[in-house]
Amino acid sequence: MPIHIAIPEPTSTDAAYNQRSLPPYVAALEAAGATPIVFSLRERQDSIARLLLGVQGILLPGSGYDVDPERYGEARIPECGPADPARTAVDELLLQDAFNLQKPILAICHGAQTLNVWRNGSLVQDLKTPINHSPGRAVTDAHPVTISPGSRLAALLPRNEGLELNVNSSHHQAVRVPGDNLLVSAVSSQDGVIEAIELDSPSHFVVAVQWHPERTYMHSALSRAIFSAFAQAATAWQPRRIEESVAAS
Repeated sequence: MPIHIAIPEPTSTDAAYNQRSLPPYVAALEAAGATPIVFSLRERQDSIARLLLGVQGILLPGSGYDVDPERYGEARIPECGPADPARTAVDELLLQDAFNLQKPILAICHGAQTLNVWRNGSLVQDLKTPINHSPGRAVTDAHPVTISPGSRLAALLPRNEGLELNVNSSHHQAVRVPGDNLLVSAVSSQDGVIEAIELDSPSHFVVAVQWHPERTYMHSALSRAIFSAFAQAATAWQPRRIEESVAAS
C-alpha cells in the first residue's frame, strides 16, 4: 500500500520560490518510498481535513517567509521578514492532525520553526553570530553541527560516524527556547545555535532540522537516513482514536 505524506506548498504567493524549492522535497520522499501529496494553501479547511484522512505523515518544508513573532509573544524587529498567514493556517491544521493521531512529522527549516512555535516555544528573530547560517543554496557544507548523544537523530547517523558533521544552511532565524516536550538534538558547533529538535517520545516520530536534507539527499548518508526513517515511521503508523492520542501525549 502506498504511503502518503502531506506537504504544504512552501508559500502562498511566491510561485518562483515554490517551483525552485518544492521538487527536492518531492524527490527525496519518492526516493525514500513515499508518495507526496502537495496541499494547496488555497484549499478550504474542510477540504484539507478530508485530504488528511488519506495521509500517514506530515512534512513541513522551508519557506521564504518568517514566523510571525506575535505568535510567540514578541514585537517584530526590523530584521524579521513578513509572515505568510495562509501557510501558517495550513501548517497548524496539519500539526493538529499529526499530534491528535500521532502521525510522524518531519519539519525542515521554516517548518522546524513553525513546529517549535506551535508547541509554545520561541525563536531568535535574526541571528547575529560569526557563523554565516545563510550562505546560499549552492553551499553544501556551511558549518558543523553537533548531534546530541542518545537522540533519535543520533540513532540515524551512519556507523562509525562521529557526532559532529557539516550541514548545509539557509536560515536567519532559529529556535531560541524549545517548545513543550521538545528536546534539542543538534546545535551549531561553533556558535551554539539550535539546529535540530525532536519530540521527547519513543512512540511518536517528530524530527525537525534547521538545515535542508532534501537538497543533499544524493550525497549525504544522514539526509537519506532522515527521510528513510520518516518513511518507515509513516509505514508503521496505525490510526488511533483521538482520545487515546490525547491521553498518551
